[in-house]
Amino acid sequence: MDEPVVLLVEDDALVSRFVGMVLDDLPVRLQICSSVEQALQFLAEHRVQLVITDLMMPGESGMGLIQRMAADRSLAADAKVVVFSAGLNTKVREQLASMNIWRTLAKPASVGDLQGCVRDALQLAGQSPLPAPPAPAALAVEGLAEHETLAVATHFANNRRLFESYRERCFLQFPKDRAEGDRAAAVADLAALRRLAHNLRTVLLTLGRSEGHQVASRLEEAACAEDVPASVAGWKALRDHLSA
Repeated sequence: MDEPVVLLVEDDALVSRFVGMVLDDLPVRLQICSSVEQALQFLAEHRVQLVITDLMMPGESGMGLIQRMAADRSLAADAKVVVFSAGLNTKVREQLASMNIWRTLAKPASVGDLQGCVRDALQLAGQSPLPAPPAPAALAVEGLAEHETLAVATHFANNRRLFESYRERCFLQFPKDRAEGDRAAAVADLAALRRLAHNLRTVLLTLGRSEGHQVASRLEEAACAEDVPASVAGWKALRDHLSA
């Protein structure tokens, strides 16, 4: 029997990498598309059982993808749709309530959250429940900073190897993010800065870097408000954090 196909529509390479690592242990085939355009092309040619989509992406948004799938049932057939986003505020949730959404999943999600969501959607055989994260006071992992130790427990189901592999991938990606942010700040491209901040706030929180998460959140707010001076200053602060 063929493995069920999970389509992830996500423009951030680090989030895609995290999802890929988490689902690697499940009997599924993961297809990653970085834009709605790529996703529509894949859906037109392949049958999928589960679609996991972000909302904020360059070009057409994930909301647009959901509307297209609702208008043309041949695209996703009977596939379940999960919205995986860091922007699930009250207004967005109300908008999604009228759409054919199976579940919402807030970023950053833990290993258990993601695996559980996919298992439930595809009715895969379950494993024994993941152990509850230990209390912060009980955390102690040799060679890891305190915030990293907490991240291992909170987001990686106490799997240090998975955390370190993901952290290494992040450190390889950050120079590219800095270059992208520098280009956007130089021309006051607030839309690009907003997307970058939106993505990085999830990644940094997944790594346990709450300070960086807050810096990215402030940049996203400034860019959303179209405040150019605050956005440029916010990018400089976030850039310094990434460099560190």
